[in-house]
Amino acid sequence: MTLLVMASTLPTGCASHKQGRQIELEPGVQVLTLDSARKAELDVTFNVPARYFSKRNRLFISPALYSGDSLIKEYPEVVLDAPVFTKKTLRAAVLEKKIDPVALKSKKVSNRVSHSVPYHQTIELPEGVDGGEIIANVTTDGCGVCAGIDTLYLAGVSNPVTLIDVKESLKLDWIEPEFKIKPKIRSGKGVARLQFVINRHDIRRDLGNNKSELDTMLAKLGPILSDSLATLEYVRITGVASADGSLRINTPLARNRANSAKEWLINELGIPASVQSRFSVSSRPEGWEPVLEAMRAAGDPDTASVARILEKYADRNDDVQEYYIRRLRCWGRVRDNYLQKDRNVEYVYSYQIKSFTTDEELLDMYGKRPDAFSEDELLRVSTLKKTDAEKKEVYRTILHYFPQSHVAANNLAVLLLREGKEDEAREVFDSVKGYSEETLKTKAALYVYNNEYEKAVELLETDIEDPEARYNLGLVKAQMRQLDEAYELLAPFGDVNSAVAALSVNKNEEADRIMKGVASKSPQCEYVRAIAAARLSRGDEAVGHIVEAAADSTLRERAKIEYDFKPYRDNADFREAVYKQ
Repeated sequence: MTLLVMASTLPTGCASHKQGRQIELEPGVQVLTLDSARKAELDVTFNVPARYFSKRNRLFISPALYSGDSLIKEYPEVVLDAPVFTKKTLRAAVLEKKIDPVALKSKKVSNRVSHSVPYHQTIELPEGVDGGEIIANVTTDGCGVCAGIDTLYLAGVSNPVTLIDVKESLKLDWIEPEFKIKPKIRSGKGVARLQFVINRHDIRRDLGNNKSELDTMLAKLGPILSDSLATLEYVRITGVASADGSLRINTPLARNRANSAKEWLINELGIPASVQSRFSVSSRPEGWEPVLEAMRAAGDPDTASVARILEKYADRNDDVQEYYIRRLRCWGRVRDNYLQKDRNVEYVYSYQIKSFTTDEELLDMYGKRPDAFSEDELLRVSTLKKTDAEKKEVYRTILHYFPQSHVAANNLAVLLLREGKEDEAREVFDSVKGYSEETLKTKAALYVYNNEYEKAVELLETDIEDPEARYNLGLVKAQMRQLDEAYELLAPFGDVNSAVAALSVNKNEEADRIMKGVASKSPQCEYVRAIAAARLSRGDEAVGHIVEAAADSTLRERAKIEYDFKPYRDNADFREAVYKQ
């Protein structure tokens, strides 16, 4: 973004103004770079020639910022008082009690000699204004007939960086992993807390909560065994031997109870003989740890006594630990309150879901059984869908079954960002824990959409070796008006944004060279070519590009106030294209 300070005047007549004399500006043409706050420091010196205004006048130099015909901002004026005018104001103040509103900022001078008046002002281009001009009107006061003397064009505001549409230009990773057919092994586990008659192992549904526990086992295993797409690999049932009593007796009893659970399941589910061999049983001791934990939870005063026994005989079996626990005075309370009444029957199972191999089979089964798909298979389905709406539906399905799918979250967020639904995209992306190297640029883009530029920069700088991350970093730097850095990052890519970055730091020949290598004839590209040509004083070429760029209504309106196009505003082709005249 630059301010081009021009030394030009348009004199008008006035009786107190000596024709042919003009205020000159130093240092002539300047190029000022606006900072990240859209500000720049304007330093200019007004050289007022001798006898430019009469000894009876006050001279005003009044700068202001205009965009087209609109006054945007008025700046402090320069006020010079000639000798006779100074005397008149002093007399009026004493005799007529008149208050001079500009007395404090006026400078008393002799109009017979020339004067150099330094002028400094901070220029700020408001948001939404893409260009304009800083013009100073020169007027006099005091002679009764004077009006305007000169019009000084102090600065032209050129703002090419706003031609970069950061959100549209961000490079986002669209992830399509290679589809590989893999076995879909799924597993599960559970515990049935069953009651048995003492020293017996037969299953009775009428005891305790047995019916509910057994029904839960059926609910978990039944759908697998009835699913035509599932192949059971194994079911392992383990009876847990009670800590109370001899392991020699309890261990085979627990195994027999596990076997009873197995036989009951086989019978209830009608499992064929060819599948029954995949069921196995075993037993293991429960140990006294569950008793100790129950005592701790209840705050039992004898918890420490039981804990000491378990620690002392940790390398011995349950029978040894039981021998000493039974000799505690609290044994009766331990037996009655903390020994488990139910016997745990644990089960683990594994099964394999059929893999789908052809695209036709994938699409056909997706409509019937998406729950039978692996993440890889669902991702393959997403690539087979034609429209963005269809792809989004598949990605939502993936996140339903695989909530931590980085690929689905990334691609769905990308699609939503393209639709301008950044809040929804952020919600989708944030539902997945963390981010991967592949999804870093999407995460950074979400920061950009939320105007959290510093966070985006911090993230992109962690992957600076990646060309697309560097490109996105350049875009963010441009958005932050860190233009030198933006140019260095974007220049190697040689696209229209690279050219805009070059124009923003006044590297006009570089911008022109870049655009000669860009094939696109889009209105944006033509507009950038027009600015480069205008700055290099190739007027006919600039106008030709403006005519093409004016096909875009937004650029057409911008061209009306683009300072670089000021020399061509009276050109017939320019006016016909831009003003439709």
